[in-house]
Parts: sequence; C-alpha cells; structure tokens
Amino acid sequence: MSLLTIASQDKTLASIAEKVLHRERLTIEDGLALYESDDVFSIAQLANLVNERINGNRVYFVQNMYINPTNVCEAKCRFCGFRRDQDQEGAYTMSSEELLHYVGTRFNDGIREFHIVGGHNNHVPFDYYVDTLRTLKKAYPDVALKAYTGAEIEFFSRIAGISMEEVLKELMNAGLESLTGGGAEILTERYRLKMSPEKASTDDWLLAHRTAHGLGMLTPCTMLYGSIETKEERLIHMSRIRELQDETNGFQVFIPLAVQPMKATAGIRRRTSAMDDIKTIAISRLMVDNVDHIKAYFINIGTQLTQLALRAGASDAHGTLVEERISHAAGALSDQGITKEDLIWLIKGAGKIAVERDTHYNVIKEY
Repeated sequence: MSLLTIASQDKTLASIAEKVLHRERLTIEDGLALYESDDVFSIAQLANLVNERINGNRVYFVQNMYINPTNVCEAKCRFCGFRRDQDQEGAYTMSSEELLHYVGTRFNDGIREFHIVGGHNNHVPFDYYVDTLRTLKKAYPDVALKAYTGAEIEFFSRIAGISMEEVLKELMNAGLESLTGGGAEILTERYRLKMSPEKASTDDWLLAHRTAHGLGMLTPCTMLYGSIETKEERLIHMSRIRELQDETNGFQVFIPLAVQPMKATAGIRRRTSAMDDIKTIAISRLMVDNVDHIKAYFINIGTQLTQLALRAGASDAHGTLVEERISHAAGALSDQGITKEDLIWLIKGAGKIAVERDTHYNVIKEY
C-alpha cells in the first residue's frame, strides 16, 4: 500500500499510516486523531490492509440461533429495552419444556451454535442457568453452546455464593464451550456508573473473561458505542481489551455494537451515523491489533453497511441468528435473522471469500 493513497494534506493521518505500515502499535492519541479525521475512506483502507494481513480475503460466518431464556432482570441498564421486572407485563422465564419447544420450532440442521443470553433473573437459582445448558446439550449434542456474558458470570457468582471460576467450571461441565461477548458495554467506571450501575464493574467483566481464558476457553468481546461515552472512553475500552489479550490470548473476535434507540420509530438523529459506524469498525481493527477478527453486526448497522464494513477491517459477518430479540426490543430496524444464502451473497458482494465456520473459527466450507 502506498502512502500516496493517504490524503497528502493530513499529516497526522499520514504519520499514523506509517506506523500501521511498519506494524507499530497505535496509541490512544493515535485513535483520537483517527476519530477526528474526516478521511473515513483512508482509515477504512488502512484497516482493510491490517485485516488482510491477518485473514487474507476471507470473511467468516456461522449458522447460529439466538436463545434468550428469560428477560427478567435485576439490573436497569439505561440502554436496554429488553429487560422486565418479575411482575411486569411481558416478563417471561422459560421452563425446560418451553425452552425445547422454542428451539424445536425454529431449529434447522445447519445450526452449529446456540447463542444464549438473558436477564439477570434473581428469582431463579444458579441451577436454572446450569440446567438450561444441560437441557439443550442433551437435546442437541452436536450444537456448540456459547452462553452468558461476563456480567452474567459475575451475577451467577453473587447469587450462588461461589467464585467466578467455580461458576465457569459448573457451566463447562454442563456443556458450555464459550462465553458470549456482551455485558462489556464501555469498560470505564464513569460510563458504567451512569448506564449500568447494578451490573458488573469493569474489573469484574475483565476478570470473568480472564478466568475463562485461564480455563482454556476462547471468547468474543464487545463494545457498545454511541450513547454517553466519549471517543477517548471507546479507545480506553479497546486498550483494555488489547491489554487482556496480550496477557491471555483468549479473545477470538472484537465486536463493536452500535447502541439502539428505545423505539423502532426513533429518527435517524437518535441513531449512530453510517460514518461513525464504519469509522469505529475500522479504528477497532487498527487499535485492537492482537485479536484476529473484527465483527460487523448486521443487526445493529444493517446488512448493506455490514457489506461495506467488510472492506473497512471486518472479517466476520456474524451469523444467521434466526430470531434476535435484545437489539430489536431497543429499536433495531434490521431483520431478526438472515439466511445463509444472503450472508454468502453479502460477503461475495464485497469481493471476499465467504467461509462458514464453527464457534471456534474452524472452517466448515468455503463459498
């Protein structure tokens, strides 16, 4: 890649490009400069370069299914439209029979992963969450269980009165193969005290994943951007992920999630802009240099912007989902799922090779 492709008048961007080309780690100050730059296309080009160093021309996806066993939650996160109080209209907690009926009426033979998250429901014991995994594993032994967020692991530890390591070992014995990446939001205490004060702290969330990695588990990680956080806080979040990855090498993918408004009828000014979405994905690829994959989450940014993101540093187009509930409860405008054929079409339309994977990024088939 030639520096001639970087706007000659933007000396700071050219200096950052030099660092990228020479594989030097970017600083938070570099990240701030990238956010301040209007040259989103050059930033995307740099991110694509870094992505192709790691992943070549491949973009990954998985045939998966989302399951939310309960929406009852003790936490009252300011960005969440999914949660309910125990006695509130619309509250639910699936029994084993209801869980199996829900899955059975939506399952297809291509599904390789169940993605399971829910509310922090303190009206049921920890055993409920363990039994959820056991029930699914018994009924679908060949489907990988990716379940619970780092924040849920901290919550389970509190209600069970055991350590997070003990929680994880019990879940793993029930069939858990990976945590989900959620519950991170923004990993600064200023943000968490304002937006999710009842949930796991920054240190708690990091400890949950550090512990999982120490037990041999590989996990994803997320960042929920677009509300009250500053650009610097986004970059601090990326830096904290990067530091833990230096320590454990346990993160497989970093997932920037655009926050959704509380109603689907909310106007465009209540949503993140396309420019911010693409820039954040690209900056994530440049900053989080030690995690192999950056995911473009079509649920939050739409399918066409996801396709563009595959040329801006993203190497994962997520999965089929079947029925996403949490972002849609908070105003997402996208479909709740997507077919394998449409995912392949999106990836190929970006000039990339579509690669179906399993939970652990083992290749199932190339298209």
